[in-house]
Amino acid sequence: MSGHSKWATIKRAKGAKDAARGKLFGRIIKEIAIAARDGGGDPDGNPRLRMAIDKAKGANMPADNIKRAIQRGTGEMEGVHYEENTYEGYGPGGVAFLIETITDNKNRTVAELRHLFSKNNGNLAENGSVSWKFDRKGVIILPKHYDEDELMLLVLDAGAEDMQTEEESFGIITDPASFHNVRKALEDQGMEILEAETQMVPQNTMKVEGKDAEGVLRLFEALEEHDDTQNVYADFDIDADVMESMQ
Repeated sequence: MSGHSKWATIKRAKGAKDAARGKLFGRIIKEIAIAARDGGGDPDGNPRLRMAIDKAKGANMPADNIKRAIQRGTGEMEGVHYEENTYEGYGPGGVAFLIETITDNKNRTVAELRHLFSKNNGNLAENGSVSWKFDRKGVIILPKHYDEDELMLLVLDAGAEDMQTEEESFGIITDPASFHNVRKALEDQGMEILEAETQMVPQNTMKVEGKDAEGVLRLFEALEEHDDTQNVYADFDIDADVMESMQ
């Protein structure tokens, strides 16, 4: 799995998402507002909005919060004007980073991200420097509670491209067009879904060890914690015990 997926799995296991629920809600609200602004407030005709609402419900966000976020996006309620931007950079050991942001002040965001890269032995790069190393994919994470062969048959029949096995989870990879079909096939079987979203998945991963591994994880977490960050993706491959030791 990508660095993002491995890191997210470990943080989830330690309850970090619950501890940061306020920040998670803030990110989802921005995503809902942007999706509603660009594609309208009807989730049936707006796949991005439908996915954002699913994420909100998965995080137990109150229905009123979801409704208000949609209304801000469609202009029915006043709200902050947000702008989406993606930034690219390199971390220790040459690891490639993509950072998706939603901000009300682009100049502030880019300056602060540049500072985080510099502080953690990396550098912000020009657009196009690393994005070619990633592809947009659907990623669905399930706990390792199911028969691997049966699960693989189910998801491949539903249109998945691949299934990868981690120590405590299965990761299912789809193209974006097949994402909802695969998710529905799993839900119809009553399977527990830990995470389901589209992500930028690296075409290849880079093994990182020692001080470089520690530096990459510090940079990853610093970027994730930034208030304007929506998602961070990277092409590192770091042993799970190293990632756990950094928590």
